[in-house]
Amino acid sequence: MLGSVTMRRASPSRFVRWSAITIAAAVVACGAGTGEPREPAASADTTPAAVGSASPTTGTSYTGLLSEEAFKAIHELKADRAPAPRGQEVQVEGSTAYLSLPLDAKAPLPGVVVIHEWWGLNEHIRHWTDRLAEDGYAALAVDLYGGKVAANADDAMAAMKAVNDEGALKILRGANRFLETDPRTRSPRTGSIGWCFGGAWSLQLAMHEPALDAAVIYYGRLVTDVAALQAIRAPVLGVFGNKDGGIPPKAVDEFDKALHEAGVMHSILRYDADHAFANPSGKRYDEKAAEDAWKHVRAFLAMHLKDG
Repeated sequence: MLGSVTMRRASPSRFVRWSAITIAAAVVACGAGTGEPREPAASADTTPAAVGSASPTTGTSYTGLLSEEAFKAIHELKADRAPAPRGQEVQVEGSTAYLSLPLDAKAPLPGVVVIHEWWGLNEHIRHWTDRLAEDGYAALAVDLYGGKVAANADDAMAAMKAVNDEGALKILRGANRFLETDPRTRSPRTGSIGWCFGGAWSLQLAMHEPALDAAVIYYGRLVTDVAALQAIRAPVLGVFGNKDGGIPPKAVDEFDKALHEAGVMHSILRYDADHAFANPSGKRYDEKAAEDAWKHVRAFLAMHLKDG
């Protein structure tokens, strides 16, 4: 089975059905590091707060059910270089971000806040920000590491742990305002997308930014507190791998159930794939699953940011 889709109905006034547009592409996700991948082993603590760095505003672990060493092991990167970037650097809340715009397009443009995985705002994130721009979006990739780009798993873990929750949310909400107000973009609708570390922050932005119109979460740490999830106003699309040792199917089930109980319009995609399966520069890349997921992501963003 390539993948499955779960669609949940929230309150009738907030639910809109959507169908996938058949377009082949791929997106970047978590992934970089050195060495051959090892199978992740569960840590002794199998609660959501297993060993690892604290996730945004929740105190739970980015590494989920895995130890730090197992979490590092599932992030692998090939030496391939990304295509040359064609966007520009801008300032958002005192941090440098990467803005990519559709060629020859003029504002207003639908906007997407792009949130890097645990390696930082590297060339691969810039490339996929450019890909979103090619799809007609004003895409703005934030930097939550203050200019640091990790060269290995230890550096990435340290950078991830050093992120200040309050400061990160300030940057993310500032990025959303930038898209709404900058004369180059003037986005009437905005969304967010993130992978792993960035997926967790895409969810947090949806929880803290009522103006957001769509949120995509690629295998990021989850929140299952119904009361906290009730703050979300944007439709949510979650993309997960059934072989992910850090975010197993049971955790996704709980997230799906909590979103339903919170009345959040959402869809869940599941693939028989591992963590970081959508990263074309990573060793766990699953091209077939990644392309299918991207069809759904593109349809989701188009429906909520472009259509209607």
